[in-house]
Amino acid sequence: MLPAQWHRALYRLAHRGRVTVWRFRRSRLEGVQVLALDGQDRVLLLRHSYGSGKWMAPGGGLRRGEDPLAAGLREFAEETGLELAQARLLQFVEEDLHGACNRVNIVAGRFSGQPRADGREIVEVGVFPLDGLPEWMPQGRAGKITEWAGWFLAL
Repeated sequence: MLPAQWHRALYRLAHRGRVTVWRFRRSRLEGVQVLALDGQDRVLLLRHSYGSGKWMAPGGGLRRGEDPLAAGLREFAEETGLELAQARLLQFVEEDLHGACNRVNIVAGRFSGQPRADGREIVEVGVFPLDGLPEWMPQGRAGKITEWAGWFLAL
């Protein structure tokens, strides 16, 4: 197994490579973001070792032919070491991702237990109250997270 710092460096290198491909090809991507709430209605956010390093919801790309709900469950488990219960597909949004059109499926659910950062892909995991989200997030994301949480809690 590679030392964690080499692993993080390879993630950053691979991320730069795929961003270059997305910009060149103007790719159409499909991914998932997971809104995960605990029993106190706090949201789980994390920071990746590559990209902007900002706090964001767990998530990633869909595999070819993969169901968005299944992708949300898989990505959440991979990035936090936890399972997502009561999972629901809330909606999808389309956004620009480095010049590519990215369809993001929003999956929401409940978690319990202590999340973990693997120190390789994920460098930090935190649980935040909806009225106390961190400032260092992608622009407009805090408002979206609060909106999605409202929808999920109303179900």
